[in-house]
Amino acid sequence: MSHMEDVLDVYQQPADPRRPLVCLDETSLQLIGEVRTPRPVRRGRPARYDSEYIRHGTANLFLAFAPLTGQRVVKVTERRCRGDFARFVRDLVDGPYAEAERIVLVMDQLNTHATTSLYEAFPPREARRIACRLEIHHTPKHGSWLNMAEIELSVLRRDLPERIARRDTLDRHVAAWQQRRNTRGVGADWRFTTKDARIKLRKLYPTTEP
Repeated sequence: MSHMEDVLDVYQQPADPRRPLVCLDETSLQLIGEVRTPRPVRRGRPARYDSEYIRHGTANLFLAFAPLTGQRVVKVTERRCRGDFARFVRDLVDGPYAEAERIVLVMDQLNTHATTSLYEAFPPREARRIACRLEIHHTPKHGSWLNMAEIELSVLRRDLPERIARRDTLDRHVAAWQQRRNTRGVGADWRFTTKDARIKLRKLYPTTEP
């Protein structure tokens, strides 16, 4: 409950350019190619795809979403190890949020989502520099629905073609999606509060004796 209420309280804080709210999440995708060339839509006939496909490995998507400003950063990587996470966070700190005092970072409790990953990827001085720019808030275990980046990843997955065979093709689709969403400034208006949680989720709270 403590993690949930902590995140919900963070979501109620007003926008502050010096301390931007950023939600981070990641997901993996299979790269899948066609065995036979799909037939496009024709008058009186729908598009037709063969049920067979060829696997071309996997790719990982890191996504950082700023719900109050409607901006997001997506990066495609081959893996999602500690080093990949660390480099993505460093790019946020030194890139779009270089002027921020600290990034208020919300993410789940995946074992790579910790400042220890920075120390495995960078020399101690660099790792400490990055870590000092972060204010980390973890969602509870089995409570990833509290992470608004998960919502954005769901939107992205629905927008991608059902089958993508090549990494460079995925890169292009992701970059185009990011640009469209950022240009429109699509944010999120989170309204579920700690007060709501104590009423609607009261059965999840431990029982205390008077």
